[in-house]
Amino acid sequence: MDIFATALPALGEALTLIFHPQQIMFLVAGVLLGLSIGVLPGLGGIAGLSLVLPFLFGIEPVSGLALMVGLIAVVPTSDTFSSVLLGIPGSSASQATVLDGFPLAKKGQAARALSAAFMSSLFGGLLGAVVLTCFIFVARPLILAFGLPEMLMITALGLSMVAILAGRVPLKGVVAAGMGLMVGTIGAAGAGGSLRMSTYDIPYLVDGFQLVIVGLGIYAIPEIVSLLRQDKPIASTGDLGMGWLQGVKDWWENVWLSTRSALIGVVVGIIPGLGGSVVDWIAYGFAVQSSKDRENFGQGDIRGVIAPESSNNAKEGGGLVPTLIFGIPGSGSMAVFLGGLALLGLSPGPHMVRQDLSTTYTIVWSLALANVIGAGLCIVLSKYIAKLTQIRFTLLAPYLFMIIAFAAFQSRQSTSDLVALIGVGLLGILLRRFDYSRPAFLIGFVLSGQAEGFANMANQIAASRFRRSWEAGFDYIFTPLSISILVLTLLSIWVGIKQSKNIRENIEAPTGAKRAPVVFLLCITVYIAVSVWDASNITRVGDKIFPLVVGSVTLAGCFALLLRMRRTSETDDAFVDLEAGGDDANAPHGLWKTLSWFLFLLVGTFIFGLIIALSLFFVMFFRLRGGVSWALSTGYAAMGIAFIMFLAWVLGRDFPPGLLQKVAHLPWPLT
Repeated sequence: MDIFATALPALGEALTLIFHPQQIMFLVAGVLLGLSIGVLPGLGGIAGLSLVLPFLFGIEPVSGLALMVGLIAVVPTSDTFSSVLLGIPGSSASQATVLDGFPLAKKGQAARALSAAFMSSLFGGLLGAVVLTCFIFVARPLILAFGLPEMLMITALGLSMVAILAGRVPLKGVVAAGMGLMVGTIGAAGAGGSLRMSTYDIPYLVDGFQLVIVGLGIYAIPEIVSLLRQDKPIASTGDLGMGWLQGVKDWWENVWLSTRSALIGVVVGIIPGLGGSVVDWIAYGFAVQSSKDRENFGQGDIRGVIAPESSNNAKEGGGLVPTLIFGIPGSGSMAVFLGGLALLGLSPGPHMVRQDLSTTYTIVWSLALANVIGAGLCIVLSKYIAKLTQIRFTLLAPYLFMIIAFAAFQSRQSTSDLVALIGVGLLGILLRRFDYSRPAFLIGFVLSGQAEGFANMANQIAASRFRRSWEAGFDYIFTPLSISILVLTLLSIWVGIKQSKNIRENIEAPTGAKRAPVVFLLCITVYIAVSVWDASNITRVGDKIFPLVVGSVTLAGCFALLLRMRRTSETDDAFVDLEAGGDDANAPHGLWKTLSWFLFLLVGTFIFGLIIALSLFFVMFFRLRGGVSWALSTGYAAMGIAFIMFLAWVLGRDFPPGLLQKVAHLPWPLT
């Protein structure tokens, strides 16, 4: 009865907050932004959330939550446009949708596929919110049992799952997650303040890398560069055909499949680290295996759209369970969401669920409302969005990079932010090229500080108890709950190794090039080795243990992967290289030539400041790379500059200055 007495008033307060006009406005703004991000192939919720992080400073917490949740909710819905209309996964969570959605579109049944997908997404999102509400309601007493050892164990559980269940080759997941953890240790240590990885000579790195830089660099830049290299319209036709009502009817006829797939999405979302890179494949595989007539799957079966789309949105509700209750991100987007909560002054975990239940329920039911709004907008705007896919991506990419550069600068208001963005973006491009899990890297980066903090505190308390007696020390560490989590961790590793072949971020994975994958892995190995050596020279024991242990494990993973490469042929999955075949290899524009344009913008910003550099970049890019006239190039540039100036004026933000601003006093926005 005490649980009911506490939870019901909190739920009522949350509903009051959600339906306040100001919160509705921020929720709709987040939905519209998520719709814009989701429509563009490859970006997804991680890039979208990373984009809004710098603008959360000073926003009232409930408004900031509405903005982020609106974006999270609609991206798994709107990324269906890319998967169905283009045959390009809108995000890693919509890869399976391509298998039947795109064939339906080629048959002239795009409207049918989209409407069935939107209904499935809406249903999955609502079911995920309901399950999350009930779970929080029941889980609160359990949360009281979690202490430092249990939190450390559950962090290890999340890392074990994201490392193993993150690609064709489990060792690549281990290396990616370990590298993310090590990158997260760069800068001053949280415990003793020791500077790690030679940050004495680079003041910018004393505070480490910012999440917004890492999120945009690892996800947004690689996908923009990949699409820009193709230099073609995203789609050849904007016609959706007929069949909107037929799609709704299809969903209703398969409502039990949708329900079961949504429950799969919730369960997968709850497990830390799985998330988008696996949930659609599990749901799709379930649909195939549970069907008597399977011959049409992969050729335009509507069930192949309903199953993955139901699970995609439901996984966001499930992903909020470990994120809110334990502070462990359930997916890559939840990892960035954690960073947003910190910027809003909120601390997810047992404390938040115990003492701030109304905020927890605000997040949950904002997710449900955003799903309703997002699905409705997707249906209303479908025919207009389909027309946008006929525009050459070459004409869209500069605007996207402009917004990304502006957002990255807001993290520290330093031009070095742009250097870091390009550097991390290059790493993201290489991780994508050689099929290393980017979600594993990102979640490792986000969990680095938390894992180190739990490890240090648990170690100090355990050491004091061991000094009293061995029995007291073991009783503190090996509680029944921590042992149960340890067993789950070992079980997740065993299951992950068996299932790794079915989990992939890239649908096609050409192999055959041996030198480039080996060279990239050697570079990673050298970085990890240098990090371990650097950590060994730190004098404070508490600041060196975590990077030493993580670095040693990651280094062992690198050597094991190198050994596998030496013993296997070039057709092994360890040698995946997207430049060896497929769209990347056949792209009309080379990788480095494309990147040179962004380096041109970076150098121009250092000299002239962002606005002048952007003006030059736009005109030259549209004229020389886009092949449009000088007049149109100037017009496109003017539109982009006007938009970014308006955005900065509304948000009260400045632009990165250059050397010119140090010698001349210029008016805003040139300051």
